[in-house]
Amino acid sequence: MYLIILILLMICVLILAYFKGLYNENYWKKRGVKFENRNKVLGPFWDFLVGDRAMFQILTDIYVKYPEEPAIGFGTVTSPALYVKDVRNVQYVLQGPMFIDRGFDYVEDDYLADNILFMNGARWKLMRQKMTPLFTSAKLKNMYYIMDKSALDFIDYINKNPEKQQARNTFDTLTTFCCAAVGAAVFGVNSESIFNSPFLEMSRKALKSDLGNNLKFAVANISPKIFKALKLKLFKKFEPFFFGAMKQVFRQREQENVKKHDFVDICLSIQKNGVMKNEDGSLEMEPTDELLAAQGFFFFIAGVEPVATSVFGTMVEIGRHPEIQKRLQEEVDLTFDKYDGQLPLDALTELEYLDNVINEALRIYPPIGFSTRRCLEDTVLPVGNIKIDKGTALFLPIYEYHHDHKVFENPHVFNPDRFSNDKQNYSVIYQPFGFGTRTCIGMRYAKLQVKCSLAHIIHNFELKTIIGEGGIKYSKEQVQVRIKNVDIEYSPRKIKCQ
Repeated sequence: MYLIILILLMICVLILAYFKGLYNENYWKKRGVKFENRNKVLGPFWDFLVGDRAMFQILTDIYVKYPEEPAIGFGTVTSPALYVKDVRNVQYVLQGPMFIDRGFDYVEDDYLADNILFMNGARWKLMRQKMTPLFTSAKLKNMYYIMDKSALDFIDYINKNPEKQQARNTFDTLTTFCCAAVGAAVFGVNSESIFNSPFLEMSRKALKSDLGNNLKFAVANISPKIFKALKLKLFKKFEPFFFGAMKQVFRQREQENVKKHDFVDICLSIQKNGVMKNEDGSLEMEPTDELLAAQGFFFFIAGVEPVATSVFGTMVEIGRHPEIQKRLQEEVDLTFDKYDGQLPLDALTELEYLDNVINEALRIYPPIGFSTRRCLEDTVLPVGNIKIDKGTALFLPIYEYHHDHKVFENPHVFNPDRFSNDKQNYSVIYQPFGFGTRTCIGMRYAKLQVKCSLAHIIHNFELKTIIGEGGIKYSKEQVQVRIKNVDIEYSPRKIKCQ
């Protein structure tokens, strides 16, 4: 009896899936849009769930498969989904007021997810407005000495631990360094060593991609309504530690009655001013410890992973190109010599070739592979005259643009000189930290941390890239671009410019 019921249920599911797939295909065909029919119901998320590749790699396959199409439709369970390819259409989406939402809906009680990365609409605008002062030029200048000290601690650690100079777990070591740097610079949490940060273990767990997180990611994209109905939580398990830690930091700062001009000071100032309101008074938000800690959680995670990824990717390419490394060493050594062995903030602006190298590395290994948006009102994409209904989920290329030979000549060649022209404006086709209304709020901090770290590393070590059998590969990640099967060997430099 139970077997018969199970078989009937399976038949019903298959029938529903068939008609849903047919609906998805016809929906886009009526709009003159090609449809990716590999899986008409789950789209590229099926390949992500059952395969071993990163999501951006699957989207890249679609990008290459339809070279002349401005956009490609694919299947999801509820709302329509569109992979937007044409540059003008992508720019229209990223800069348009009807596309400011990323497409993730807040699930009640998932407090850490209530941050500016996932917030939508007026709540996102208000919170971004309150948090933007954290990354002004003056604030970054105040943070810089901590970045510099953290980089020096990292150099000291590598020098004192010869085993770390071998090609072994470089990315993990960089993540540890970035964790402590963010904890000190943004939150004012200091420790005797960068490797004793109280946030380190949480960072490792939060950044780890596993089956559970991949399933949640897929469900959130396949059907935000189902994700919300199931009350799936993204970060629930980190709440006890992070809320406790942030509340302790808040109360300790109040007792010390000192100003560090960091994230904690901004939070205390917001709480002191009471209820947050937008300009027309239509929205009010209570600045609770939990809400502000959620913003801290975002800054912490966003400040660790992208910076570590950027530094590691740049080191990999430096270690593969001796002529580029030599040119970098000359520039960096001259700068250190000019400033008596120090690296003040002003010195960084003089490292122009290092800028080019970092920019080129971010082109090849952007921190994220694609971006997402949700349409808030009916509109039409300019190229192809594609009608977009309210609620449509949109996926936008990043990695794909960076590796398109129509956009970048010889895209697989590491060529920092492509960024040497000050007048060169790649606009939306080059967006390692996003583009448009939701560009990464901490982009300037990330770039500063990356450049400071690399300058110290280049000054102190010769880098050699060790690539495993089969070449550089990518980890199975939801949005991130994380390389694997490659590591860095350090050799302390004996001769520096005097």
